[in-house]
Amino acid sequence: MAVATTDRSERLLALILLNQMKGSSQREKALQLSVAGFSNIEIADMLQTTAAVVSQSLYEARKGTKTPSRTGRSSTRS
Repeated sequence: MAVATTDRSERLLALILLNQMKGSSQREKALQLSVAGFSNIEIADMLQTTAAVVSQSLYEARKGTKTPSRTGRSSTRS
């Protein structure tokens, strides 16, 4: 019975977090769910994406980076 209660509590927590974050980016949602203790697989299921996408989003969010543009890159080598 305790396992079912814990699972229900986790789902409720996720629902509350996602509802409070309407309009936020997927990256921000993933970050908040990660902080709440959800795994990348659980977050991917909630956000209807893959664990690889969640992993990359969390990596970028923690590094404070954005996805680099592939255009306009110039080499700084001399």
